[in-house]
Amino acid sequence: MDETRLNNIEMKLAHHEMTLEELHQVIYSQQKTIDKLEVLLTSLTKRLQEAMGDGTEIRGPDEKPPHY
Repeated sequence: MDETRLNNIEMKLAHHEMTLEELHQVIYSQQKTIDKLEVLLTSLTKRLQEAMGDGTEIRGPDEKPPHY
């Protein structure tokens, strides 16, 4: 195998490894953000339910109101 071709392959491999590591870091960061948001959402949902206090359930966006 010719030296130039081998160098090109090694450069491409190094580039791919670097890109893969960057993508891994982005995914890791996004998962940490998702985890924090899930905790916050759970906390806010609990606080809202406590504030409503009358046992009224929170309906999802696709649920019809009780009068339908």
